[in-house]
Amino acid sequence: MPAATLCAPASSLPMELDLRPERRALVERVRELARERLAPRAAHYDATATFPAEDFADLARQGLLAPTVPREHGGLGLGPLCGDAFTLWMMTKELAKADLSLARCFEGHANSLLLLDAVAAPAQKARWFPGVVERGETWVVWSGEPQARAPGEASRFGTTLERADGGWVVDGSKVFATSAGGATWAILLVNTAGPGGARHTTSPETLLMLACDLADPTVATDGSWWDPVGMRGTVSHLVRFQRTFIPDENAIGAPGQYLADGWQAAFAPHYAASFLGAAEAAYDYALAHLATQGKQGDPYVQQRVAKMAIGLDTGHLWLRHVARLWDGGLRAEAQLAGSRVRHVVEHLAEETVHQAIRACGARSLLRPSPLERILRDLTFYIRHDNDDQVLATIGRAALGLPFDASFYKP
Repeated sequence: MPAATLCAPASSLPMELDLRPERRALVERVRELARERLAPRAAHYDATATFPAEDFADLARQGLLAPTVPREHGGLGLGPLCGDAFTLWMMTKELAKADLSLARCFEGHANSLLLLDAVAAPAQKARWFPGVVERGETWVVWSGEPQARAPGEASRFGTTLERADGGWVVDGSKVFATSAGGATWAILLVNTAGPGGARHTTSPETLLMLACDLADPTVATDGSWWDPVGMRGTVSHLVRFQRTFIPDENAIGAPGQYLADGWQAAFAPHYAASFLGAAEAAYDYALAHLATQGKQGDPYVQQRVAKMAIGLDTGHLWLRHVARLWDGGLRAEAQLAGSRVRHVVEHLAEETVHQAIRACGARSLLRPSPLERILRDLTFYIRHDNDDQVLATIGRAALGLPFDASFYKP
């Protein structure tokens, strides 16, 4: 008799099933919302390069907009600081399956709230968290100030900081400002020593975190700078600050605390969760396409599907491992493992998308196929950090050499 077979394909092993029942239900709620309401809008936001405002409104209505706000402030109490990183990352993965640009905006929002929980003063939390929980306000962290011009760029980017009575004056510009025009507040990483943001800081104590109300009329966005091949819905515009005043009450944490505490390293696995969501979306598309085309019997197709399935399982297992390190309070180990998971998942996500394209053929890259958008978005997003430097950082740590787990600088 032939061996028994399982006839219902799964996108990957249900790795989130070791979560508590209420956490599994939360991830399922995000999955359903993403499938039913968010995914159908993704092509529109991509084509128009506009912020996914309706998606964020849906997340707010569903009580999903404060994932890393502690429960005592009305949030879900998730993330590396609250002892439940994996549930947060699985939520983001489900959003990335619907729209990788949306997931990037959600990441920035969730990471901003995590940062506020970690270093903001109690009075600041009491002032800002209700805006998220009760009024659906969104947050983002902006740092980007590239110091070298790209071919064709007429001017440098960067901000200068000037001390004023009762606060600071920010002047200049930032780029790659995710959610520009969509976010309510931005945490500005700015430097008293001059332009450069966080990535180019040479003296950590000069880096400040200032919360900027983006309704301030001295803050202007320039969308003409943003015309990328992918991740168009993140609206990561150029933002100009025209002597924007930030009061002292909006200064967050101590000078240099962002770098000293290594918070950037806490966000690397969150990026990986988004990469994994894009890969899983490509895999799900491939399974449906292959079934429609009747190609399941092709042994070469079977091998490509097997590679995709194994890659997705590997990504889930890596994220679960890093989450357990964070949840167990093993901060240094979690930061190192975060670089590794970011590297591993970048490559398995790329491979999964390309395996899906090879299995499905050229028609899978014709619009309105979502695989075409997934390929563009993932190709652009994984450039967020230079993987060569990520890998070198992992090697330096293994060799016992000095390393930078936040920005992967030599």
